[in-house]
Amino acid sequence: MTTFDDYQSPDAPIAATTVAWNMYGAGVEHIGRNAQPETFAVTEPAADQLLVRVDAVGMCFSDVKLIQQGGRHPKLYNRDLATEPTRLGHEAALTVLKVGKDLQAQYQPGQRLAIQPDIYQDGMSTAYGYTIPGGLTQFHLIGAEVLNADDGAYVLPVGEGMGYAETALTEPWACVEGAYTQRRRLNPKEGGTLWIIGQVGDQRSYSFSSGFDAPARIILTDVPQQLQELLQQTSKAQIIVRDGLSVDDYLELRNDLTSNQGFDDVVMLDPRSASQVSAAARLVARRGTFNLVGQTALDGLSEIDVGRIHYDYIAYVGTNSSDISAAYGETRNRCDLQPNGVAVFVGAGGPMGQMHVQRAIELPNGPRTIIATDVNDDRLRALDRLFRGLAEARGKRLLLINPTVENSLHATVLLETDDLGADDVIVSVPSGPLMGDAATLMAPNGMLVLFAGVPNGTFAPLNLSNVYLANAQFTGTSGSRIIDQATVIQKTVAGELSPNRSVAAVGGIEAALDGVKAMMAGTYAGKVVIFPQLSGLPLTGIDELHKNLPEVAAKLGEGNVWNPEAEQALIETFWQH
Repeated sequence: MTTFDDYQSPDAPIAATTVAWNMYGAGVEHIGRNAQPETFAVTEPAADQLLVRVDAVGMCFSDVKLIQQGGRHPKLYNRDLATEPTRLGHEAALTVLKVGKDLQAQYQPGQRLAIQPDIYQDGMSTAYGYTIPGGLTQFHLIGAEVLNADDGAYVLPVGEGMGYAETALTEPWACVEGAYTQRRRLNPKEGGTLWIIGQVGDQRSYSFSSGFDAPARIILTDVPQQLQELLQQTSKAQIIVRDGLSVDDYLELRNDLTSNQGFDDVVMLDPRSASQVSAAARLVARRGTFNLVGQTALDGLSEIDVGRIHYDYIAYVGTNSSDISAAYGETRNRCDLQPNGVAVFVGAGGPMGQMHVQRAIELPNGPRTIIATDVNDDRLRALDRLFRGLAEARGKRLLLINPTVENSLHATVLLETDDLGADDVIVSVPSGPLMGDAATLMAPNGMLVLFAGVPNGTFAPLNLSNVYLANAQFTGTSGSRIIDQATVIQKTVAGELSPNRSVAAVGGIEAALDGVKAMMAGTYAGKVVIFPQLSGLPLTGIDELHKNLPEVAAKLGEGNVWNPEAEQALIETFWQH
């Protein structure tokens, strides 16, 4: 198989220059100079650095916020990009060319790497492709900012069996994989502040089998005398009683007792009022839990901050048992798709939505029926081309629906589930109202996955009664961790996952700006992949290869799917000696 190493041996003299697309401010007009890349000198790595070749870069919609905000982006900390530019390209496949003397025990020339861009340095959130200039260049240096951060090195070795594009796409695939791994805290926080809210007149007897020695402080509001005495007798936490509070007093209580940070854990006993639940839920700290313990449905839907479910990992747990602790733990609170269930994917036609659909189809013991929705018929046709055969081969039922022109999505879901609702609903569209509507598709014990991020402070009506009455789940994740990317690599090597199905367009180094614009415009249903080592390759959709590059198109897999053979033909055609 032809690779870049066939033309550019890692032990050859380093390249003198690199072509790069630096970013000098907000707006696409500040990517490059006059809409063109620049040429920079390549230097030898320092003792703690690697010189890497960038083999492939995926374009990601999360870059839009950076393009719009420039130095005001949260990960750039008001940086003046005009004098200290950054560079897009956080989905990257790299090859080590030169190794600094202090790193020669860990790395060697020719070693291939995937990079995990979500990096923490001394607890501060940084990122490759944001704070650290990314992969839209042919060569660059990486050092301690990537290789010696809080979790060690934020790179993962990959074998020669993986192609360049699929290596770069392990990062967005890790975000998808991470959406189904447990990221919520599911027990009372050690040393935290827990608030228990009771209801005046509640005669139920409560207990807790575990977990209530963890908090440093427990605040009690209108809690039954029986539970108050039990806590005072058995818990080592400081007990603070604040009875007789109205909903209007809740905010002041948070400010007084948590320095405005919020309660680490909130328990509400015998909840009846949706508005009371809404008010208390606003006061949960980041990565907090909200535990509903009751047997009677609320009087309506609660207005819940769906942005915080996604970005702050708020866990809504519950039980109809008198044992408060029964709400906690992973056994009760699942995070992956229901085996043999019905899963609905809202906004399935975009690049990330496609990945969710593919994962559901390829997942061993996954859902039996996949309902994929999109308002764009071209994207639905792309889903059909990419996944119809795959679903049939896996014995899965795949339904594709444009909810704006076809029968009601709700009616379809009820028809497919005997009026029960979907086991899982995954939303890849950043819209609070749409998230609230999608929640109505759930079965009582279903799971809502908010994959798309909306700003904190975006509220949607959710039926939280089913959290404690029927074990419903509301989850969301942002980004990925290095362990998620390692899982994707493992699955890819094992043949359980095929990231190449996500490739929708390819281009060479000069086409990077066109790739950014196409990504922003949603021109392609799947991922745009730039190969920085190739020159003269315009941005070309996979469905355009038969006309423009028939020698490459001839190597595509069944259904015009990108594969290592097509990648090899592309390299042979566009490598510039």
